Amino acid sequence: MPASSVGNDVDIDIGALFASLWRNKLRILVGSLLLTALAFLLMSLVAPKYRAETRILIETGESVFTRPANQQADDRPVLDQEGIKSQVELIGSSDLLKRVIVKLDLAKNPELSAGAEPSALSRLFGAVGIGNNPDEETRDDYILQSVRDRLLVYNVAASRVIVIQFSSKDPALAASVANAIADEYVATQQSAKSRANTDAAGWLQPEIADLSQRVKDAEAKVAAYRGSSDLLIGQNNAVLATQQLSELSTELSRVRANRAASEASAQSVRAALAKGAPVETLPAVMASPLIQRLRERQVQLNNDIADLSASLLSGHPRIRALRSQLADLNNQIRLEARKVLGSLEAEAETARLRESQLTSSLNELKEQSSKAGEEEVELRALEREATAQRQLLESYLTRYREASSRTDRGYLPADARIFSRADRPIEPYFPKKIPMTIAAFVASLLLLSIITLLRALFSGQALRPATQPFVMEEAPAPAAVRDIPGPVQPVIVEPVQPVAQPGAPLAGDIPEEPAFVETKEQQAGLHTPAVEASVEPPAIPTGHSGIANVATRLMASGAARAVVVSPEGDEASALTILLVRELADRGVRVILVDMTGSGEIGRSMLDDKNLPGITNLLVSEKHFSDVIHPDHYSQAEIIPLGNHDPAKAMQSVGRLPMILNALQSAYDLVVVDAGPATVVELKHLLADGTELILGVVDPDDPDVAAIAKAVYDAKLLEPELLTPFEKEHLRLDSGRIVRSA
Repeated sequence: MPASSVGNDVDIDIGALFASLWRNKLRILVGSLLLTALAFLLMSLVAPKYRAETRILIETGESVFTRPANQQADDRPVLDQEGIKSQVELIGSSDLLKRVIVKLDLAKNPELSAGAEPSALSRLFGAVGIGNNPDEETRDDYILQSVRDRLLVYNVAASRVIVIQFSSKDPALAASVANAIADEYVATQQSAKSRANTDAAGWLQPEIADLSQRVKDAEAKVAAYRGSSDLLIGQNNAVLATQQLSELSTELSRVRANRAASEASAQSVRAALAKGAPVETLPAVMASPLIQRLRERQVQLNNDIADLSASLLSGHPRIRALRSQLADLNNQIRLEARKVLGSLEAEAETARLRESQLTSSLNELKEQSSKAGEEEVELRALEREATAQRQLLESYLTRYREASSRTDRGYLPADARIFSRADRPIEPYFPKKIPMTIAAFVASLLLLSIITLLRALFSGQALRPATQPFVMEEAPAPAAVRDIPGPVQPVIVEPVQPVAQPGAPLAGDIPEEPAFVETKEQQAGLHTPAVEASVEPPAIPTGHSGIANVATRLMASGAARAVVVSPEGDEASALTILLVRELADRGVRVILVDMTGSGEIGRSMLDDKNLPGITNLLVSEKHFSDVIHPDHYSQAEIIPLGNHDPAKAMQSVGRLPMILNALQSAYDLVVVDAGPATVVELKHLLADGTELILGVVDPDDPDVAAIAKAVYDAKLLEPELLTPFEKEHLRLDSGRIVRSA
């Protein structure tokens, strides 16, 4: 900030501010005591108000003994938070409050009916027929509103407790009204349940009568259809035809098994007889009693022959007689075996005939069973209808008996219980004289102290002139570019010999000023008195091409971007730093983009810190917030060159216009120092609303002349000269820099 801009600044003198409080301490204390006494007097005149409260718990009133049989303990209705809020609204409803008003005769209470009494003017207007008669139409509404104003009903958070509070000047009235409202609410709940039971019983009675008749009709249809379709029921609730079919199928299976067994036995006997094999070992033959006896006789004869053969010869008459008997016995056994074979064949034939008969009967029963199945479908439909009607009738009868028993016996448990009734309050809740008196004293003390402080501020007693620190002029002397704060190596430029003016000493007569080298204290902004006495700070140039004039022109033109070309390198870029700081001191929100290639501008303004900058932003390595840094010696901001490879960063130079446009939307002016840029490189930086500035330290430098000529030939913007000169002026004429008086 320039030194002239702080000439009228003032600071607040904290010591004088609190000294004003001490000087007026007696006035503040007496005033606070008077205001506190006035507040105490007003509270003493206010009639005390008492508050009584009754608490209601919302819970189911049913017990395990009276709960309906089909309702479990977990099925009991419990109100949720919305239901609790609904009950709160019910307690504060107009109908319930009107019943309480009538029950307690609150219309005659002076406190509640004070607003209901009409004024003399209202009575006069009502007597002559102007307006309504307040005695007849609005008295009840006034009393109801008065009760509602003193009533507070709320639900305790995270619970099913409802609190009823009533305020009144009479403690007995406060307690009685709160209890009466709670009692009326419970009575309303019981009345609602009674009405619900009566309505249910009244609705169920005709429904039961009608449903009983429908059950009779449904069961009659079932019986009639069963009789007409001959669907007789046998064992296990099965249709008779189906049951007979099952039994006949079982009998047929048994007959087929017997036939197969008989045929197998006959086949074995037949095969044995045909082969001449002994048949007495076959099971079917051995089952015959006659064969068993013959077999025993055969065994006896064989034993006798064996015994006699031991003492007699084979031709002995006794042995021949026994052998003759044995041969006859064998023939008799085979004859009996043929009889058994005939019996088995007869048995098999009988089984085949029985099987044929059973198969015929089974086919007939299949037809009957199929027909019975179709009829049974219709029968089951009729039975289902009758069963449904019967179950519904039984359900209605159960509900009707429960509703009737509750109505007849008067058992109507409400889903609310008063667990804390209101007692007569002893202490009023308003006004609390002691706490309110203390609060009034503290408030009055604070208010009078604030008033005293404001008076001291507005009267100027607590203000003092601001201390103006030494501010060095930012423009260098004509001999060199000197004032570049920071750790940058000082730039020493030989003085430029001005053109001899009439009456002025020649260049050789002008004593050469020694090169100016800043100490470390001066670079950090800490100037000691000795340095200030020995070195005269340079003045800001005021000529046509000076730094101040360039800043004035940029502010007047309203340019959004300024591109500075510094053909002489870092010496000329120092002028850009002075220009940016001049603009910042004038209140312009300005940012400097260092694109010189050397990065000396950023290091000079940021105390030699190597921070990320424009090269990092071009390659999308950093965000805007990471590359924008505040200047350590002004209100300006800077984007340094950065620590990324400049050659690689310039490969993304196509993003540069987008970056500059984004900066222009956030700042009043964007200054780009392009260093010794060429015409081709400048075309990437120029756009609408851009000012081109040519930084010149030595007008005779060939690089300066070359860039000025190139800009003129390329028909770019006409540049504005930025020089540190004061006594002479420079101007551009067809791309040439000329001096003018």
